Amino acid sequence: MERRNQLLSAAARVYAHYGYRGSTTRRIADAAGVNEVTIFRQFGSKDALIHEAIATCGGGPPIPGLPSTPVDPLAELSAWCKEFGQQLVANRSLIRRCMSEREEHPQLSSVSNSGATRAATILRAYLLRLRELGMAESEVDVRAATSMLIGALFANAMGRDVNPEVFPDTTDSAAELYATLLLRAMGVTEPSPTT
Repeated sequence: MERRNQLLSAAARVYAHYGYRGSTTRRIADAAGVNEVTIFRQFGSKDALIHEAIATCGGGPPIPGLPSTPVDPLAELSAWCKEFGQQLVANRSLIRRCMSEREEHPQLSSVSNSGATRAATILRAYLLRLRELGMAESEVDVRAATSMLIGALFANAMGRDVNPEVFPDTTDSAAELYATLLLRAMGVTEPSPTT
């Protein structure tokens, strides 16, 4: 299993750097430190290897969770935004590559989107819970709020190195600012201090 994971990781790195056409089995084998024949024994084809590599490595680590019962929405959402934002930054080369090759390989882009889809599901459930508990205004469109926050985190991760003056000072400070703005827009007030 270790060799398989080694090949998947190498294939994701090579794909992120060279794209589909440039990700030859020779390059992938060299990056993994194995013989090219090993790729075909393990996966059967370059296509199967790259698809599995993006599905396995493209999603990154598990998406952070949010509490089922919110207590301190600003602290909880800020921490979540920081962690998810860091995952996006860590995978931005692979995400960019999948986006740039979407026309030619649409199946790769749908696999690489799985992390963002899971993040949106987690965030939407949390925001709905805020609304159900009366911590947010009842007329808040949770789908739009989810889309706005995921979009802001995505833009921050993908665009910061290209156009840094547009974004807050650091990725972490941006995450807290985005969480604060979203909660204000939803009418969420800060928790009362406990006595």
